[in-house]
Amino acid sequence: MQSSALVGALRPGCGTYTASKAAVETLVKILAKLLKGTGITANCVAPGPIATEMFFDGKTEEMVKAIEECPHGWLEETKDLASVVGFLATDASEWINGQVIRVNGFYVWEDECGSFKLH
Repeated sequence: MQSSALVGALRPGCGTYTASKAAVETLVKILAKLLKGTGITANCVAPGPIATEMFFDGKTEEMVKAIEECPHGWLEETKDLASVVGFLATDASEWINGQVIRVNGFYVWEDECGSFKLH
């Protein structure tokens, strides 16, 4: 499983990073086909902003506070992804294959001006 959350944002200045994530989404779909008949599935988990040091780095308090506009009103935590990733690792998910699963609480995208918009 891979993460590719920023692909939908299409943010100026993030082209290289976003292209690498789009490649991950495509690779997962190709892997799903390549692994045909092996019983192995390939999926991609695309979380929203997660409360980690990487997320907070370089953001103002105002930018972080804007997360409150998200329907959940808080930043996602790694534990919020754990049940989805755990499920994908079980036999119960055998029919989920080649998918990009957006676990993002209705992701908040940051625009080129540094403000947040819901999408």
